[in-house]
Amino acid sequence: QVQLVESGGGLVQAGGSLRLSCAASGRTSSIYAMGWFRQAPGKAREFVAAINWSLGVTYYAGSVKGRFTISKDNAKNTVFLQMSSLKPEDTAVYYCAATPQRLVPLTIEGGYDDWGQGNQVTVSS
Repeated sequence: QVQLVESGGGLVQAGGSLRLSCAASGRTSSIYAMGWFRQAPGKAREFVAAINWSLGVTYYAGSVKGRFTISKDNAKNTVFLQMSSLKPEDTAVYYCAATPQRLVPLTIEGGYDDWGQGNQVTVSS
C-alpha cells in the first residue's frame, strides 16, 4: 500500500497560479503511475492529469491542457501539479492517486489503488 499526503491548495484569484504537491510513502517501488483528480461540489470526480512514474509520459484532461503541468521528483517520491491561468470552474477538491497497474487507463478512478486525503482549491472571480 502507498500512503499519499497532499499539500499546497488554497484560495487564489482567477488568472493566478497554485502548485499542489503529493508525497508518497510506503510501497513506493510499486508505483507505475500517479494522477490528479478533482471533484467540484455536486459533480462527479474527474480526471485532471497523470504521469508515468518511470518514463515521465504525461496525460491531461482537455479542460486543463496548456494550463496545468504535472511533474515528479522520483528521489522525493513526490508528484506536483502546477496550475496556471486558473478559472473559477477549476474550484474543486483535488486528489492525488497512485497505481501499480499497468494495463488500465490512467484517466479513470478505477485505475488507481491509493488516494490522498484531498486538498481544496478555490478560484475566485
